[in-house]
Amino acid sequence: MDKNLEHLKNNYQEIPIPAELDFVVKKAIRKHRTKRTNLRWIMGTAAAVIVFVSGVNSSPTFANAFSDIPVLNNIVKVITFREYKVDEDTYNADLKVPAVTNLENKKLEEMLNKQYLEENKQLYEDFKKDMEAMKQEGSGGHLGIDSGYEVKTDNEQILSIGRYVVNTVGSSSTTIKYDTIDKKNQVLITLPSLFKDDTYVTTISQIIKEQMNAQMKSDPDKFYWVEGAPDMDSMETFTTIQKDQSFYINTEGKLVISFDKYVVAPGYMGVVEFVIPTEKIAADLVSSAYIK
Repeated sequence: MDKNLEHLKNNYQEIPIPAELDFVVKKAIRKHRTKRTNLRWIMGTAAAVIVFVSGVNSSPTFANAFSDIPVLNNIVKVITFREYKVDEDTYNADLKVPAVTNLENKKLEEMLNKQYLEENKQLYEDFKKDMEAMKQEGSGGHLGIDSGYEVKTDNEQILSIGRYVVNTVGSSSTTIKYDTIDKKNQVLITLPSLFKDDTYVTTISQIIKEQMNAQMKSDPDKFYWVEGAPDMDSMETFTTIQKDQSFYINTEGKLVISFDKYVVAPGYMGVVEFVIPTEKIAADLVSSAYIK
């Protein structure tokens, strides 16, 4: 971590915390490591066309035009700040870097945007290294990576952003991370900050296991690695969520817990989500300000 990033992190951790909810305002910066499999059979014969495309924030003309629109000046939005691309027959990368704009809390805004840029720069550098290694192996194949974002919720109080990464090396893997921002109090909401204590881990885990079994019973095409599923005696089953499990708050104000592809179910199930009934966790919540 460079000095600038460390400085931003320290500033962010000093953000005032709303007394009502006793928020824990911190966010670990994670670096995504691309999944690598056997590269011996993967190779492309054409020369790579590597294109670095600057996004809207690198265009002074666009930036000035954007700032001249009074209606938008105070609206918190997510835009594509930058894009990294590789485009040829056997090597394909499309990495879109999001940026949060117009937060009053500039320390938080800068912290998030620095994180998003660093994550995608690392993905891009790792992709180039893998691409060169595959060329030297000379065995043919395909390598691909896509990253982007989706705004899950954007209302007067909540902004929930999902950032996904899809790696393709033979088969594909998908990961997704969420950031949920309280736009009124200008803080990042963490899963632990929503609850009085750690008992939410057990409560939510049990709810999810019940939902998994109910879904499998009603839909034979669904399958989860959970106790009660057929032929699971010798396989590891889902037991509990992590304290910092990936989550977001949806447009109805419900807590949604997310699992990456392959974590709790076979690959064909993709990324799976579970909407947690508020009445089942109401007693554990610090407040009803967010979860309705």
